Amino acid sequence: MGRTEAHGLLGTALAEARAGLAEGGIPIGAALYGADGVPLGRGRNRRVQDGDPSMHAETAAFRAAGRQRTYRGTTMVTTLSPCWYCSGLVRQFGISRVVIGEAVTFRGGHDWLAEHGVEIVLLDDPECVALMRDFIEKNPALWNEDIGA
Repeated sequence: MGRTEAHGLLGTALAEARAGLAEGGIPIGAALYGADGVPLGRGRNRRVQDGDPSMHAETAAFRAAGRQRTYRGTTMVTTLSPCWYCSGLVRQFGISRVVIGEAVTFRGGHDWLAEHGVEIVLLDDPECVALMRDFIEKNPALWNEDIGA
């Protein structure tokens, strides 16, 4: 997957991250795309809004996609490097590729995913970095809760 195509997919995840922030949540967004590039599901971190510690952005996008016969060839796009929980989801269901907006503010399990055959496209997108840096600066306690610190 080329960087231009990956940046195009990132737009959906960024829109979800912005929506989550506007709701008072953590600004992380994600989307799951089929092997044919068709969007299957999108979502945002809703831990705060739903009071559900398991509602991470990748989990929300995965759930919104509904049951698929296979996840081979699918792409998970996320604004932030996936945590171990979400990395496990990618590996458990055989999602083939993860497009990551940034891994500057948080480095999750994407190296581990790459070691296990998942294609990783790391974009280092300045908007994703700025969104998270601003959020972390203004909400350190909430951020530490989210990452389990």
